[in-house]
Amino acid sequence: MSAPLGPVGGIGSGASTDTSRLQSKENLEAAGKRFEAIFVGMMLKSMRSAKLGDGLFDSKATEQFRDMQDQQLAQSMAAHAPIGIGKAMTDFLAKAAAVDPAAPPEGTKP
Repeated sequence: MSAPLGPVGGIGSGASTDTSRLQSKENLEAAGKRFEAIFVGMMLKSMRSAKLGDGLFDSKATEQFRDMQDQQLAQSMAAHAPIGIGKAMTDFLAKAAAVDPAAPPEGTKP
């Protein structure tokens, strides 16, 4: 039995080289918002883990609900009050997709 192929076609490769999704501005903006939500979520999680002591009423259930609340807060912050990292990533990807010398323009022969 053979091993399953990765997204690029090689065994065990982790990154895809498919850049067709970068052509749509809506896709880039959605990716930027998701990236920002993930980044803010990681930042909140890091801030929560830096606590100095245990609270009197802390439990696993309280932690789980706090994590869910932080996730919703991160998504809301990314959508309504972004810090700018998602836009910076979107601008970088848009510039990289527009200047990609490896891909010839559509309708031309390489």
